[in-house]
Amino acid sequence: MIVQFKDDMSFAFEFVRNLGFMYYGGSDLGEMIVTSKKVKLGDFESWFTEWDALGRRILERANVFLAAGHNESARTSYLRASTYLRMAEFYLHGNPNDPRILSEARESQKAYAEAAKLTGPTWEPIDIPYEGTTLPGYFYKVDNSGKPRPTLLFHGGYDSSLEELYFFAAAAAVRHGYNCLTWDGPGQGLPLREQKLAFRYDWEKVVTAAVDYALTRPDVDGNNLVLKGMSLGGYFAARAAAFEHRFQAVVLFDGVYDFFESVKSAIPEDALAAFEAGDLSRCEEIVYREMQGNTTMRWMVENGIWTFGASGFADFLEKTMSYTLKDGVAEKIRTPCLVMDAEGDMFFKGQPQRVRDAINAPRLLYAFTAADGAENHCQSGELSFKDEVVFNWLDETLKLHDGRRA
Repeated sequence: MIVQFKDDMSFAFEFVRNLGFMYYGGSDLGEMIVTSKKVKLGDFESWFTEWDALGRRILERANVFLAAGHNESARTSYLRASTYLRMAEFYLHGNPNDPRILSEARESQKAYAEAAKLTGPTWEPIDIPYEGTTLPGYFYKVDNSGKPRPTLLFHGGYDSSLEELYFFAAAAAVRHGYNCLTWDGPGQGLPLREQKLAFRYDWEKVVTAAVDYALTRPDVDGNNLVLKGMSLGGYFAARAAAFEHRFQAVVLFDGVYDFFESVKSAIPEDALAAFEAGDLSRCEEIVYREMQGNTTMRWMVENGIWTFGASGFADFLEKTMSYTLKDGVAEKIRTPCLVMDAEGDMFFKGQPQRVRDAINAPRLLYAFTAADGAENHCQSGELSFKDEVVFNWLDETLKLHDGRRA
């Protein structure tokens, strides 16, 4: 536990989540420690102010480096600036009309795009056709040879954005010989902020669009496609795999069986009782009062109302009922699955085991523990070991070895 955030689980988790990106160049220890000491516990405005200041300071530095021709220094600074600007925006969602939500997200995206340009052609920004519009993404290549390679399709979850997906999967994918396609779907990143696209439970519609795009590329081995979803994306990926059968393997990072059960377990019992009795105003009164002194609950409620396009908490809670693998959904999965679990998961405790038990296809439940510092939700802070487990399993499941991908 980070000492300055020991009394705020939400701030502590977000700090560790983004600090973990230093393994792949997305943050750095000293500047994060110094900034975290300035943040006031439970104060969303303080969180924004301090991380925004850090992000803009490093962004200015990156611009100076670029102008002077120090391209590699500029590239690494743009990556870190993107992370810190994204962190700053994280807790602003209680007021969806706050102009900083869009402006900060665009600044983060722009900084990342500059880093991508400086990285070269193996980081390719793309657009995925989707229901009359497009979804922004990146295609990361092992090299620029054009050779067809096994390809990982990776999406986030409840609070993710396109740029962080590189650190959670794409960086490791290319090191292990896999191309990686990442994107923001409805309820995420700029599709939410610019197009007002809210989450949808039938995520196979989103994934199928991504598969269709991937198969247009000559550098994609269509016989070795892999799907991976992070956090609530563990539900999304499982739901997609139940109806989209063009994958050879699926990684549920981590496993999520029923989102409604997760949300209702996080609210006071009397609020849930009021909801079940149909007294929605009473339910919301209790939740809104309780969340004022609870950072985790406040963030969960505000982000949920916004990303689900809900009118209030009760409406959000009702919408989550559709986000489940019950009623035969899990049983439709035919693809081998790696179901990941975290010993100290603060959001979906116990759900990966339920996912594993419901799937009839070949599956492996891998539990990460505090002994390796990997007990956090989605193994935040321990990306190296997590990636070793994932890509070892993929190599064995797809029967691939380094020589065959060279």
